[in-house]
Amino acid sequence: MSKIIALMPLKANSSRVPGKNFKSLHGKPLFRWMLDKLLICEEIAQVIINTDAQKELEEAGLPDSSKLLIRDRKQELCGDEVSMNLVIQDDVNNSDADIYLMTHTTNPFISLKTLQDAISTFRSSDNADSLFTVNRHQTRFYDKDCGAINHDPDNLIPTQELEPWLEENSCMYIFSRDSFNSTNARIGSAPLMYETNKLESVDIDEPQDWQLAEALAPVFSAE
Repeated sequence: MSKIIALMPLKANSSRVPGKNFKSLHGKPLFRWMLDKLLICEEIAQVIINTDAQKELEEAGLPDSSKLLIRDRKQELCGDEVSMNLVIQDDVNNSDADIYLMTHTTNPFISLKTLQDAISTFRSSDNADSLFTVNRHQTRFYDKDCGAINHDPDNLIPTQELEPWLEENSCMYIFSRDSFNSTNARIGSAPLMYETNKLESVDIDEPQDWQLAEALAPVFSAE
């Protein structure tokens, strides 16, 4: 069976929601929502947190797990302008796995079942070298000049009959070592798209996202 390492990069600063990675969401630091699921996922052999926030992590409370490895983020990889692919590359170069699963602290509601099903989907594919999660949209889109993009305003068919548009939602990426090394990116040359549940896919980026997460947290914490 192929070895899987989960990568959960985490930075100290957040401009739009200050300190969000360590902020309490329904009684638990945000980063623990995803980390706890990664640690109990039987398919995952190790979880790596590449971070510049070691002190904050310790103060917030880290679980005692032999699967968890904290890596100090190199100074040249710190900052909002650094490509996430460079951070991932540093982890891939310094770990040994057949498959890598990368996710974020800001997607707290991705379920253990979704993690496991995405892994199974990737493993069962004969041709895919990577997988990334998407949101499905079947609605009417316009460009900035009010031009219809994916529909005919003079012929309004039901939205469920429109061609689906799929949005990369950054909730999860799965890729092989060879795939990443060949493209220097988490999405390879032959990827699969994996649709995730709309509520599970909530991404905390803006203050209103945090408000939504607070409303949903009691529901997901009971699962």
